[in-house]
Parts: sequence; C-alpha cells; structure tokens
Amino acid sequence: MTGIKDIAKKANVSISTVSYALNNSSKVSEKTRKRILMIAEEMNYIPNRAGQNLRRKQTRIIGVHLSSYSGSFYGELLDGIHNMARELGFDIIACSGEKSRLFLPQGMIDGIIVLDQYYPDEQLLKYAEEGHSIVVLDRQLEHENIRHVLLDNREGMKQAVQSLKSSPVEVIDIIGGPKGNFDSKERLKTATQEISKLGKKFRIYKGEFTEESGYLAAREIAAEAKKQSGLQAKKIQIIALNDEMGIGAYNYFKNSSLNTETEVKIIGFDNLVVSRYLDPKMHSVTYSKREWGAVGMNTLYKMLNGERGNDALISTKFSAD
Repeated sequence: MTGIKDIAKKANVSISTVSYALNNSSKVSEKTRKRILMIAEEMNYIPNRAGQNLRRKQTRIIGVHLSSYSGSFYGELLDGIHNMARELGFDIIACSGEKSRLFLPQGMIDGIIVLDQYYPDEQLLKYAEEGHSIVVLDRQLEHENIRHVLLDNREGMKQAVQSLKSSPVEVIDIIGGPKGNFDSKERLKTATQEISKLGKKFRIYKGEFTEESGYLAAREIAAEAKKQSGLQAKKIQIIALNDEMGIGAYNYFKNSSLNTETEVKIIGFDNLVVSRYLDPKMHSVTYSKREWGAVGMNTLYKMLNGERGNDALISTKFSAD
C-alpha cells in the first residue's frame, strides 16, 4: 500500500510537506499542493483514517501522555491543561502506554502534550516529521513541529543549594531520580555543581521519584550516619530531587532511632500540598504546575492554528521560610 513516505520520495519533498498538502494546509504553496495530489493519485494513494478525518481541527481533542496518574502533582498539571483546553474549545484525554501512542497518527486526536519518559524520542520525531503538532514537557527535541515547555530546574535547585551556604553540614546527601529522566538529570547536575562551589561534598543515593525509593534511600543515609562521628553524625542534610522521595525520607526518619539524637533537614522539589504540612516542615522548590499545564496547552493550540508558537521555561524558586 502506498504511504506518504512513498509520495515524498517520488516528489522529492519531506514527509511533512506531503502531509500538509494532503490536508490542504496553507504551509505549502498551491503549486506544490497540486503536484503532490497528482502524484498521490498516480500512485493510487488511499488516505488513512487520519486523512479521512482531516486530522487537524477535526476532533478538537488533545492527548496528554503521562508516565503516571498518581499523586497531586499530576492532578494539578492536568487541571492546568484541562482548564486552558476548555477555554480554547478543546477536550483532553489522558494517555498512557504504547497503544495510546497510535491515537495521533490514526487521527483520533489533533495533537499531544508529553510528560512521559517512556515515550521514545524516535517515535515523537517520526510523528513530527509526518506533520503532527507536539509539545514536550520532559525533554528537548529539535523539530519544527515540536515545542518545549520545560521547568527551570537549574534556577530553583541553585537557590535551594545556596540556602545551605551557612549550614555546618559538610557532606550533603542527595536522593537522585530515575536514570534518563530529563528533570532528574538537570536537578542533579545543578545540585552537585552548586554544592561543590560551596566547598562542600556530596553523596548520591539512588531514587525513582517515588515515596518508597525515598524511604529506602533514607535507610542508607541513616546507616552511613551511624558510621560517622562528631557533627556529621549529629546533623543530616538531604536534598531529594522531588517531594515524593523527600516525604519517603521524612517518614523513615520520623520512626527512626536517629530521630531523637540527630537533626535531619530535608529539601524537596515540587512543593506538593502534603509536604507543606509535615512537622518539622520540609522546604521545597516551588513552581505552578497549573501554569505549566496551561502554557503547554496554549502553545499546542497556537501550533494547531498555524502559528509557530514559542518554547517556554516555567520559573521555579526556593524559599526556606
């Protein structure tokens, strides 16, 4: 069966140009459109479901690909996307898993917003090359049909580490995030660089952005503290690369024998609602998850309406108050 890749090859144009022509997009000239349509007819091209539905602006549904739905983090993010989508006359569906990745090429949705580390870069680039509009919240991919709406991980983490400048603790314990995760890598790189600038040292413990992994990391941190003497045994300073792991660490130390003889301070990232009510308080890097979602949706809307749309950086800040 003839596909748009075959047409592109014969016409000596890109796949996205063929896609634009078949969907009557203003992004290609009338001359190019007619030439591509003529080649498509000669090759007996039969439009797939996406073509039949005139993918763009037809369904007015946006797919939001997430790696998880649990916790208030995703709830607030989806809230921001949903509210902006409703304002713009769109509906959203939350997607997870491989089968849902076919919704876009099958024309069931108009575009996608991605916060899913398991969604392969190659697949996103393939869809972008076919003319689909994509907004990513968790990586940097260069393509004319992809926009990034990312967190300013560096600034928030930089402020968090700088707050430890006068801390007597010389070795900072860091609970890392999932291997390959964009936000995790950005936060870890910044944390280690800034700690070194303070003349302090650090230890890194494995984490998976989950409460359980934070709990397990805290157990390792406690075991290491028991080997120390003096101040290092009496004061522990933890930087968890997200709040869920910070909460897990908090729960471990709350019930640990170290709790009565060791001062434990934890810094998180995300400022989840539950973290604000811990006693003692866990300080956290904060940003608006609703704003993040809303900006992502608005950016995708502009792309679907033929505008270029801009990459965006969501501001973050840390306060020890």
